[in-house]
Amino acid sequence: MAEEIINRVANSKLVTFNLEDHYPQGERALFDIKDWLLEGFVLREKDFRESAKKHDWSQYEGKYMALTCSSDAVIPGWAYMLLSTYLAPVAKKVVVGDLEMLETILYTEILQNLDVSQYEGLPVIIKGCSRRPVPQNAYLQLINKLQPVAKSIMYGEACSSVPLFKK
Repeated sequence: MAEEIINRVANSKLVTFNLEDHYPQGERALFDIKDWLLEGFVLREKDFRESAKKHDWSQYEGKYMALTCSSDAVIPGWAYMLLSTYLAPVAKKVVVGDLEMLETILYTEILQNLDVSQYEGLPVIIKGCSRRPVPQNAYLQLINKLQPVAKSIMYGEACSSVPLFKK
């Protein structure tokens, strides 16, 4: 007689945490100020302010925005701050950096407010593969948040996980 196949993973207390489940919905956009610089390198305050004043900021309504400069120009801090004054009323979030920095900051905010008490004393597996851009720093922040409460932490899938921590 054939033995009944028992799914030990399904019957275990193992909990999967998928960072992708916490991905903030919304469009991301990169705003490059290089085109507002003289020859792509020199920021002239009067011209920069005029460009900001004339720009159609409504196109960024409800978007997550990353402000950057793709040239090697030295950009004073006030320039990003000025752009933020125009974006703040329309955008969901404004950061200085690239799109990965934007994702890192979004996940930092999410993970800071995450209640992990439901993982107390449980073995947790952090799902690794994702279809969305989950930054590496989010995984580090998550393990730091889970380590004080989880019984053990693994990375990957239940069938092929990598052990990371065990109390």
